Amino acid sequence: MEKFKNKYRIPSARLQTWDYGSNAAYFVTICTKNRQHYFGKIANETMQLSEMGVLAQKYWYEIPHRFPFVELDAFVVMPNHVHGIIMIDGKDAINRVSTTTTTTTTTTTKMRGGITGNKNPMLHKNLSRIIRWYKGRCTFEIRKIHADFAWLSRFHDHIIRNDRAFNNISAYIINNPKKWKEDKFYKNNM
Repeated sequence: MEKFKNKYRIPSARLQTWDYGSNAAYFVTICTKNRQHYFGKIANETMQLSEMGVLAQKYWYEIPHRFPFVELDAFVVMPNHVHGIIMIDGKDAINRVSTTTTTTTTTTTKMRGGITGNKNPMLHKNLSRIIRWYKGRCTFEIRKIHADFAWLSRFHDHIIRNDRAFNNISAYIINNPKKWKEDKFYKNNM
């Protein structure tokens, strides 16, 4: 395992040959730390959201308001994770962003990315930036209810490459509560 700043570093789970700012649909799964059941429970094959689950759902649906180059599709909050499809459409983003002022454009070009400079993924329109915002916003609000709330540090993604895969993944997300005990993220927290 390689080290960075004298600490062991886990290699990225992202596909190294893919630009995660590319126009595409992405199947995303984000889990809570230790798979804790913060978001509610499954009863009669239906997700019953807790107060924290309501926040996880609310901020997911706010993603397109924060990132105008994003559209959302199937989404579900489960007891200890969320599944969703995020579609990045950079062309549409250019059309929407073109109405911003020159000051905004000037500010954007002056941003610095720390040690990575302009290669810092948080400075660009990509999946990591979207998920970082979502997790951060949820964490800030949910910790007002439960101070120990935390996500796993990473997230799972899958690039959806065709309509058949898109339809299968959408069905999986929608039917996830019905198949909870078969889910690989299932952990009986009772």
